[in-house]
Amino acid sequence: MQPLIRVLRSASALWPFYLLVVVVSSVVAGLGLVTPFILKRATDTLVSTLGDGGGDPGVPGLLIWLALALFAAEAVAWMLRNISGYLGDVMVARLRQILSTRYFAKLLSLPQSYFDSQVTGTIIARLDRSIANITMFVQSFANSFLPMLLQVAAILAITAYYYWPLTVLLALLFPLYVWLTALTSKRWQKWETSKNAEVDEGNGRFAEVVGQVKVTKSFLAETRELNKFANHYGETVTLTKPQSRWWHSMDSVRGLAMNLIFLGIYLILFERTLNGHFTVGDMVMLVQMVTMARQPVTMMSWVVDSAQRAVAGSRDYFKVMDEDVEPTANREIVAATTSSDVPRVSEVAHAPLDPREPVIAFDGVSFAYTEGEPVLENITFTAREGEKIALVGESGGGKSTLVNLLLGLYPIQQGTMTLCGRDIAELGVEPLRASTGVVFQEPALFSGSVRDNIAYGKPDATFEEIVEVAKRANAHDFIVAFKDGYDTVIGERGLRLSGGQKQRVAVARAMLKDAPVLILDEATSALDTKSERAVQAGLDELMKNRTTIMIAHRLSTIADVDTIITLIDGRIHEIGSPAELAVSGGIYSELLALTASSSAADRARLKEFGFRVDGEDEGDAEGTEQ
Repeated sequence: MQPLIRVLRSASALWPFYLLVVVVSSVVAGLGLVTPFILKRATDTLVSTLGDGGGDPGVPGLLIWLALALFAAEAVAWMLRNISGYLGDVMVARLRQILSTRYFAKLLSLPQSYFDSQVTGTIIARLDRSIANITMFVQSFANSFLPMLLQVAAILAITAYYYWPLTVLLALLFPLYVWLTALTSKRWQKWETSKNAEVDEGNGRFAEVVGQVKVTKSFLAETRELNKFANHYGETVTLTKPQSRWWHSMDSVRGLAMNLIFLGIYLILFERTLNGHFTVGDMVMLVQMVTMARQPVTMMSWVVDSAQRAVAGSRDYFKVMDEDVEPTANREIVAATTSSDVPRVSEVAHAPLDPREPVIAFDGVSFAYTEGEPVLENITFTAREGEKIALVGESGGGKSTLVNLLLGLYPIQQGTMTLCGRDIAELGVEPLRASTGVVFQEPALFSGSVRDNIAYGKPDATFEEIVEVAKRANAHDFIVAFKDGYDTVIGERGLRLSGGQKQRVAVARAMLKDAPVLILDEATSALDTKSERAVQAGLDELMKNRTTIMIAHRLSTIADVDTIITLIDGRIHEIGSPAELAVSGGIYSELLALTASSSAADRARLKEFGFRVDGEDEGDAEGTEQ
């Protein structure tokens, strides 16, 4: 239960709810105990009156008052149970809000390496399952089981007053039940962990397929994906059979042990009443109290089952919460991961840095995703204000890793990197990212309107500013052609837009951010020729007066850059202007020669560098203008 206690302690801001639930549950438990005492009095009165021939004229009035007292106690208890239920529901909703928000804050503060090793759908599934199991147990415990436990504590005290062996037998129920449950739990938890892994993997794949259903259908993979999904849940059925068989077998043993103890309790009650130690009213009261104590014991099976699911869920939850945060993560977001209440994080607009010289500088930078497997080694180059630099190299040569370092997605491990004349080790990632605009190969738009997506980096932008950048990005005409114009909802990841339209929205988004440094990560490689021309026009406008680092897929697009940097196995091979490298005999001059060749081998070699030949068939490129 330690993980569940940690959950409640971590949401300590809810202590008024914890206190109110305990207080109201205590009153409900007390009122529940009034009924047996009223029935005891009524039973003894009836037995006495009937034994005396019914001659006492005050008895009917007393019985009426006892019935009214019974009604009042049960009516008030009923209302308080609903009040307790309301408090429990609100408390659990707040708890879910706190845990979910903290989980999201934790994810936002984790390093990029964590997401590179996870399936997005699994991250989402873990949030839903783990927190749902935790809150479901807390809600059930607060609304139902807590009042019963408080009643049991009072019943033990009352039975001790009447006859202590009754209390011993009743008290024996709970440790016996817990001991038998502990014998069950360890094996049950192993099965549950395996089931959770299957559910997480299945749901993770489900999210991937739904997010890329066009690809799934295009490759006729629907049946394969459906069968995989069904197999994951089929495995949970396979695991559930021995798990449930074990649980219910042990529950039968627990039930038998419990009923043997109750047999002893009933024999004691009957014997004590028969020998005159208890009145009939005493016996009725004690039987009812014992029956009230039986209910939470019989519920133990369900409570323990729910508690185990909650414990398993809380372990999954805290496994994520205990991950090391990114050293450069936003301090307020990091603080939100340990907040005892719903965190409130202030939104601060970070202004881009002034473009001091050198705008970009790498000095002896080396980097490895995995220790001992370097991806970049001793990278040194400089980019000045307004310069355009193209990175050229084979796939896996380190181009994208350089982009990751420029965006602060991974820390510099060796050497120094300078941005706008400042060492990023002293700068922090927020000014770094505020000073860097980026257009990726995949535009990565969000659900919502066109206006929202363009203004993503500057949410306070005016409509006039949004329209201005859309025009410069060559996007305004197709946007206003939509029925709802800039308020058009584009769907998840912009699925209602063509590839070229999405990319032009992404260009407008980067343009509105107005950062001094621009990164183009193969920004037009997934487009057909017509779309590429439209996007390139926007990119040309975007690159004006900015220092640009680009990974290109056509030699024609880098012919007018200031500097080309060629990379081989993570090392710089050449640095120079296009004119210089064209005759150097290096990679760039080799690529120029390959573009002039029509042989299949040369075309294949060209594609190893991620380049397409101008005018080649691009029927397989994504995105046709609508």
